[in-house]
Amino acid sequence: MEKKITFAIAGLGSRGKDVYAKAIAAHPEKMEITAVADIDPEKVAIAKELYHIPEERCFDSVEKMLEQEKLADAMVIATQDRQHVGHAIPALRKGYHLLLEKPVSPDLDECRQIVKVAKECDRKVVVCHVLRYTPIYRKVKELLDAGTIGDVVSIMASEQVGWFHMAHSFVRGNWNNSDTTSPMILQKCCHDMDLYLWLAGKKCESLSSYGSTYLFKKENAPEGCKERCTDGCKYQGVCPFDAEAIYLDNQLMGYRTGHRAWPLDVLTQEVTEENIRKAIETGRFGRCVYHCDNNVVDHQVVNLNMTDGSTMSFTMSGFSPDIARYARFYGTKGELIVNMDANEPAKSSIEIKGFAPDFPEKSVDVMSLSDDFTGHGGGDIVMVEEFADILLGNIKESSSITSLEHSVESHYCALAAEESRRGGGKVISLDTYRQA
Repeated sequence: MEKKITFAIAGLGSRGKDVYAKAIAAHPEKMEITAVADIDPEKVAIAKELYHIPEERCFDSVEKMLEQEKLADAMVIATQDRQHVGHAIPALRKGYHLLLEKPVSPDLDECRQIVKVAKECDRKVVVCHVLRYTPIYRKVKELLDAGTIGDVVSIMASEQVGWFHMAHSFVRGNWNNSDTTSPMILQKCCHDMDLYLWLAGKKCESLSSYGSTYLFKKENAPEGCKERCTDGCKYQGVCPFDAEAIYLDNQLMGYRTGHRAWPLDVLTQEVTEENIRKAIETGRFGRCVYHCDNNVVDHQVVNLNMTDGSTMSFTMSGFSPDIARYARFYGTKGELIVNMDANEPAKSSIEIKGFAPDFPEKSVDVMSLSDDFTGHGGGDIVMVEEFADILLGNIKESSSITSLEHSVESHYCALAAEESRRGGGKVISLDTYRQA
């Protein structure tokens, strides 16, 4: 039998259990799960049965798993944001390679520390910037690297978080409070800070940022609304953030319209109408969006000045009907326009336009790039497979997988943007973040 890469999974939340574990199991010829840890015994029991993991390799905390002798070649760190480095560094010192969920950490010193320890231990650490692995952005990278539009002079980019995703994850959900998790610009948009720097081959010199929590706060609550959607609120059925309408009836994600995966599997392990209703009647996902303990921004803009004099503007908004990313790359010969729609891949597009007389304008048939756009536009499973292939020696390198030092550049940008936002838009030099 050929060598397999074995994985221990630290954290069985939506990413650890429903994305990375499934991606590993999809390639049994090269990958295998040999240990799991989570504080939720139900999740551990499910993983134990699904992946045939021995009882002695199932743990009720990551700390207990890390007390053992090395249990696998690699570890997936998919715990909460502020736990990542505390779990990653002992794992590196045990000899594990790491697939590390983003963000690395909201703490600047921890970002620097893990880079240092990874070097000392000579271990491979791949941060889960999964958009690098999508067919659409790999094509954009190919086109930009080929000089199709000349030198990239400016980038105009936006992330449309989606109204229901904003409410689900960042108002009601696990990432609604930056004091216990991460700032929005880091937790959600370190993808974007990484993606566009990588695509254009740029490095940020300085930036400034503005943003706030505009809508989701108590003073904006409609008169007479209840603190829970199902407590007889008179706005139920007309409020766009009505929990029952989102989780039960919505065309894209509602249980009654045939949906069974995310975000429903975040509400309950066993996705049934009864369990969903119980979750929204008693749990955090049924709370009124105007009466939550959230403090993350619902909109933010960042302006970045690059070391070569080029620029980028980036907008994050929680007020959009779609979950999508859009960017225009302006070059010295033309422009490239890319739109990635997470809900409807067929709406995704790449267009190239030029201003020289002989410039060949064209559109890329995005749907021909892949037959699987599930999981962050097709990036999730590709990232896991390429990580395993590098460890196996099947491939020497990937155009997407980069060093940990490059990955934390996105974190420096995001943390600097948050400092600027809190400081009323003051300009922040990135050198102050890179210096140890």
